[in-house]
This record gives sequence, structure tokens and C-alpha cells, in this order.
Amino acid sequence: MLSTEVLANVQGMNTFKTMLISIVLEAMPFLLLGVVVSSLMQVYIPEQWIKRFIPKNPILGVLVASFLGILFPVCECGLIPVVRRLIAKGMPLYAGVAFFLAGPIVNPVVYSATFVAFRTNPEMVYARMGLAIAVSACIGLIIYLFVKRNPLKDARDAVHAHHTHGGAHSTKKKHKLQEAIQHGGGEFFDMGKYLILGSFITALIQAFIPRSELIDIGQGEYTSHLFMIGFAYILSLCSTADAFVAASFMSTFSATSLLTFLVFGPMIDLKGTLMLLSAFKARFVILLIVLVAIMVPVGALAVGKFYF
Repeated sequence: MLSTEVLANVQGMNTFKTMLISIVLEAMPFLLLGVVVSSLMQVYIPEQWIKRFIPKNPILGVLVASFLGILFPVCECGLIPVVRRLIAKGMPLYAGVAFFLAGPIVNPVVYSATFVAFRTNPEMVYARMGLAIAVSACIGLIIYLFVKRNPLKDARDAVHAHHTHGGAHSTKKKHKLQEAIQHGGGEFFDMGKYLILGSFITALIQAFIPRSELIDIGQGEYTSHLFMIGFAYILSLCSTADAFVAASFMSTFSATSLLTFLVFGPMIDLKGTLMLLSAFKARFVILLIVLVAIMVPVGALAVGKFYF
């Protein structure tokens, strides 16, 4: 007879393999679609078009910027360099910030992925979109009111980067397609690494941490949110894939903490922080992280009171 410990380990390994394969297989098509759409947008849509959409009024400006991801679905890795160039060329800082915070979440591909991941809980899809827009618009307004200095590291570099990159816009269509394919390939392998690593960690947690302990953390009013903020930050998952990871925690974690994970991760994660630090001054990046870390869980708890 096999001992209970060996049986538990065999069962754990089986759970681990099943979870890992199912998360990767479900998320991969959306990751690929997101990368293709993002790369085509990056190469074929001039950045000036994006800038033209922002109204001069700051309140309207942050609201429109928060919705821009619907029209320009560039994924988060592509968004920070684009927004950096736009700010350097005159886009208001508050609008740029609202755009790159909400953009990766209101993106139509991310909407579809979240819908598929939470087919039994469609309210999570609308809560995710609504909270992302509300938090981005609020942070955009805070930046409009309190940040008066330009936080870009070197605006001249950003404009120069645009000119060197922007030269591709004037090349032949064949070159543009080639550029889109190269951009997409690089992005897919970069994001794919994070997806596989994230799925691996998620499957390990689900298979080998006792369910009772997970439920203790996951149902705690505040511990669940703190855990999910740390988890989202370290995993650095692409927003086209994170919904499948969140859905795997549905039976152990509260809906509001999953909402925190789904909104916090695409706005601020480890990979995004490093990209932000390459574009913006450290004080500004810290301010952004603090604002997002406070507003997302508070917003998620408020959504839980009135909506779930």
C-alpha cells in the first residue's frame, strides 16, 4: 500500500501538471492575438493620431485617455515607450498616465480574454473594466493637480528615439510588415516567458499549498488583497493572460481580491516598474506605485460592497 504522503505527492503532481497545461493553453491564443494587434498598431498607426484624440479640458482629457486603449490596443510593454514619446512631444502628462494605466485593461483583446476566463462570472469582466477606468482617471487628475514638473528622464532622448523609430513610417509597406512581424515575435517570446513562469508558480501554489491555508489567506478581508498585490507585482503577467491565472483562484480567493489582482497587475508590476524607471524619474514612479497600490484595493473593496 502506498503511504498517504506518497499519494498526496502524486495527487499534487497531477494537479500541478493539469493546472499548468490548462492555464498556458487557455491563455496562449489571447497572448498571441494581443501581440499581433499590438504590433500592427505600433507600426501602422502614427502616434500623432493618439495625441489628437485628447481634449484640452483636464477632466475630459483623463476620461478620454482612460478609454483610448479601446481604440489603440497596444499591450503594456509597448505602451510605456509610446506614452513617453507622446509626453515628450507635448501630450499632457496626466493624459499620458491615464492612457498607460487603463490601456492594457480596456484593450478589446483583454476584454475578450477576461470574458472567456470568467464565463461563469461575467460581472468580473465589467468590474475589471470599470475599476480600471475609475482608478486611471482619478490618478490622472491627481497628477494634473499636484505634479507640476516634467518627470521624464530626458525629453530630448524620447523625441530622438521617436525620430529613429519613426523613420519606419515613411518606408515601404513591405518594410512596415517586416517591422510588425519582428516586433510581434520579440514581444511574443518576451511575454510567453512570463506567462509560463507565472502559470508555473500559480500551479505550484494551487497544488502544494494546503487548501485550508489558501482559503485563510484568500478570504481575509485585507490579507487576500495584500497577497494578490504582491503576487501580481512579481508575476509580471501580460494583461491578455492574467485573467486565466485569476480564474484558477476563484474557489479559494474572494472576488474583490481577484479584482485587485486583475487591475493592479497590468497597471504596475515588476517588469513595468523597470520600464517606467527607464523613462521617468524615480520619485514620479514611486508616486505612481503608491497611488495605484492604495486606490486599486480600496476601489475593489468598494465594488464588492455595491456590486458583487
